[in-house]
Amino acid sequence: MFVYRGRPLEYKDYYQTLGVERSASQKEIKKAYRQLARQYHPDMRPGDKAAEERFKEINEAYEVLGDAEKRKKYDELGSRWKDFEQWQRAGGQTSAWPFGWSPAGAGQPGGQYRTITPEELEGLFGGGSPFSDFFSFFFGGAPAGTRTRRGPARQASQRGQDIEQPVQITLEEAYSGTTRLLRMQEPDGQQRRIEVKIPAGMDNGSRIRIAGKGGPGLGRGPRGNLYLAIQVAPHPQFERKGDDLYVQVTVDLYTAVLGGEADVPTLKGKTLKLKIPPETQNGRGFVLRGQGMPRLKAAGEHGDLYATVDVRLPAGISEEERDLFQRLANLREGRR
Repeated sequence: MFVYRGRPLEYKDYYQTLGVERSASQKEIKKAYRQLARQYHPDMRPGDKAAEERFKEINEAYEVLGDAEKRKKYDELGSRWKDFEQWQRAGGQTSAWPFGWSPAGAGQPGGQYRTITPEELEGLFGGGSPFSDFFSFFFGGAPAGTRTRRGPARQASQRGQDIEQPVQITLEEAYSGTTRLLRMQEPDGQQRRIEVKIPAGMDNGSRIRIAGKGGPGLGRGPRGNLYLAIQVAPHPQFERKGDDLYVQVTVDLYTAVLGGEADVPTLKGKTLKLKIPPETQNGRGFVLRGQGMPRLKAAGEHGDLYATVDVRLPAGISEEERDLFQRLANLREGRR
């Protein structure tokens, strides 16, 4: 058994990992990879460590099988694995291996790929390779495009992955703006804290882009971006439609009949006085201009607040009040 970094290597069946036959076309391999990557993507299964490991295995398998040249080397290795093991045990030199390609012969006659050292791997990946020991031993532990004929292996620069993070806020926070402290886990297990500002006026489906705060790049590649997918929690009192707000205002029978004032709540935390004209019917609406949500792309502008009158009848009336209501009913009847 080969030993790498002090541990025995295991042969990995990349075809089995992707669930395809060895005779599969490149198109079939790509299709299988996309389906599996979507299924096991960490964003689809947050906190699922098993899915995260499966996602890494899927990417490693596609890194080899998705590259025609690497696939050819891998296929030959698969059929000559025992031959290579026996040759090495007998003291044979890798550069003189008689069974085809040389997995570790860079800089030597016939060599095309080289195996980078553990120290080089750690330098490239900041303390740990995202690939298995098997991959690192035979393919240099780097993404496609790092093939060399001579000299040290080089890590191809690759931009980091974009990350989308759902964030729920209250309607009050959407009105005033707020901040969130996010904890992001790095590939090496380290926790990264990011404080982000959420501007006023955000709505369901709004997205915030924080440049350079996504997944780490490979080599000298830049970080990806972090996207916050905003979700505004339902409010027990206000209903939001675009930049406008809707609220019900309770008015007693006497104010509705005789006129007066009613208190209208706002998301500012202040109460506005609404003039109620005499004979206001239940369900009548009033518009308070500029008292709605801030307009996201128009600083200083707001939507409107629509107040709907909810007339409440008196409860627990006395006999004297009942007599008065009866007299009122008789008066109304006499006018007909």
